[in-house]
Amino acid sequence: MSQVVDIEHCDLDIKNNNNSHHTGQYEEERLIVRRGQPFNIILHLKADSKEFKTAKSNFTFIVETGPVPRKESDTKASFGLSESIVATDWSASATNDPSGNKVTVSICSSPDAPIGVYSLTLDQEGKKTALGKFTLLFNAWCHRDAVYLHSETKRQEYVLEQCGQIFRGTHKRIKGTPWNLGQFEAGILDICLKILDVSPESLDDPDKDCSARRNPIYVTRVLSAMINSNDEGGVLVGNWEDYTGGVNPGLWIGSGEILRQWDATGPVRFGQCWVFAGVACTVSRALGIPCRVVTNFGSAHDTDANLVIENLYDENGERLSGGDSVWNFHVWVDSWMTRPDLGSEFDGWQASDPTPQETSDGVFCCGPCPLRAIKEGELTKKYDAPFIFAEVNADIVDFVQLTSGKIVKFSGSTTAVGRFISTKAIGSDERHDITHKYKYSEGSEEERRVYEKAQHHNKLQQRGEEPGLRLKIKLADNMIVGSDFEVNAVLTNNCMDTRTCTFLFFARAVSYNGRRGAGCGFASDKVEVPSGEERRLPLKLRYDSYGSVITSDRLIQLSAIAIDKQTIDYNKAEKTIVLDEPDLQIKLVGDVKLNQSVMAELSLLNPLPETLKDCSFTVEGVGLTGGKPITKKIGAVEPKQEAKASIEFSPARAGSSVLMVNFDSNKLQNIKNSINVVVEE
Repeated sequence: MSQVVDIEHCDLDIKNNNNSHHTGQYEEERLIVRRGQPFNIILHLKADSKEFKTAKSNFTFIVETGPVPRKESDTKASFGLSESIVATDWSASATNDPSGNKVTVSICSSPDAPIGVYSLTLDQEGKKTALGKFTLLFNAWCHRDAVYLHSETKRQEYVLEQCGQIFRGTHKRIKGTPWNLGQFEAGILDICLKILDVSPESLDDPDKDCSARRNPIYVTRVLSAMINSNDEGGVLVGNWEDYTGGVNPGLWIGSGEILRQWDATGPVRFGQCWVFAGVACTVSRALGIPCRVVTNFGSAHDTDANLVIENLYDENGERLSGGDSVWNFHVWVDSWMTRPDLGSEFDGWQASDPTPQETSDGVFCCGPCPLRAIKEGELTKKYDAPFIFAEVNADIVDFVQLTSGKIVKFSGSTTAVGRFISTKAIGSDERHDITHKYKYSEGSEEERRVYEKAQHHNKLQQRGEEPGLRLKIKLADNMIVGSDFEVNAVLTNNCMDTRTCTFLFFARAVSYNGRRGAGCGFASDKVEVPSGEERRLPLKLRYDSYGSVITSDRLIQLSAIAIDKQTIDYNKAEKTIVLDEPDLQIKLVGDVKLNQSVMAELSLLNPLPETLKDCSFTVEGVGLTGGKPITKKIGAVEPKQEAKASIEFSPARAGSSVLMVNFDSNKLQNIKNSINVVVEE
């Protein structure tokens, strides 16, 4: 006969289970497990209950997730006790304690079960007992899971690491900026699940959406759309101009504050590409998908999908309107997963981009697309391969429109797009170059083969010393924001005869996404250049000209044009410079101990020849500042004087962390630094 036992209570053994499932860092007192891996619960029997015997038991466990759990959708499963658990499906086995009053049950989920919050119920011949709830995540430690990563060091970095580095600047001046991912902070996991719950896919068909959450491809694509607010309900509003009514994107130093604000009040103002990517990485890691933030320097935005960035100028070197652009840098994420929809050769890193640029299937999202498809020019592979291929591989062609209306091609590049593609190195804050994962080396036979496969057209001549005029821009050694400095345009004549040219050199402020601002310098000359010689055109960049027009990115675009109207020979050189920022000094006073106050002394020298107003320092760190930033306003700082502040915080968690610091003012923004902190017990 079957046996029915009376259960006094169920112990979910949260601490031991969470530790074995690599979820012990979540600041939640609840059971969080990864799929395809067993977890144990302990059933405490009532004192007068009969002794439990596995052979006589009639235990059926029921797990359910989502608003309409159904077996057909794999959002509901029922399973009994087996001699041992089965690694390929939901299963359970039991061990009787010698005392006879408790039973340890080992439960294993299916390695492709939908992620989410589950209820667990025990059914004994119709007598149902609610045992509790648990949250199920993707599992990079389970080789049957679609996100399995074979390397433990990679799992530690791409799933468990909470402190990131996002690289920005230009390909000549790359700088890492710390970003607090904070995927284990209190409340963040529930917010990440809420993002899925309020997506249009979930609202349209909750059953279908919940069932599809077994698939990291589907989840990543939904996140790509939901991290931006261009379509309904997303997290961040993108803005590249006026930040009135919101936060300058350069002020964010982590994902937690953004996600909590979205949870409380809806779409958060404002984000730009690195902010979108930082939040996407946090959400992906929180859900168990291995993820890294990637920066592409010289990133093409190809609006007409012809794999060519076409720039049109008038005879004076002024750019005419056009939809294509090249961003100084652009940031997205790579996520690790298999691609059974495309074939095993496309398994591995998949690029996806939550920054709203172009629509995909009518929605502002992009990816996931296998890096292998991008590298091999397989532009028919899902999702959005042509757009991402162009971001790292497009050719640039410059045209001039003469007063007669004739359009003449005068320069271009096959190498300016897709440089120094960067991500944080495993186990350190150093830059790891992954350009070779996205493309073959420039000029190689493989690269040419890929271009042909991708039907790349309008090839330009290979770089080399060919006859003609050559134009380049030389920079100064020290270009510190607030200083005056000189740059030079250099025109070399490699022709057999003397050339007479109109020489133009101008500077203008520019945003990191290529948006051109006001001019801040101009020089011109008419030069005669004998064969084999060069001429220089200097341009003095003064702070009183550029200081009022540059953005918080501190970028200036230099453009030089040489025009030989006699031979209709146009040459152009362009370079974007990033001005050096002052050093932000961080000093911790005294020992750093758990639950004891620590003082951070912060300082920064004002390099500008004018007063900084509304100055403030902000600090934040996982386990250091209570899950939220601490800001101290210090008012005005005179020219060449130090901005100083002391901020007190009390660490709530022992071990290693990172204290991130941001300085903000009316004239100087996006000044960041960080310091490693070891909190003693």
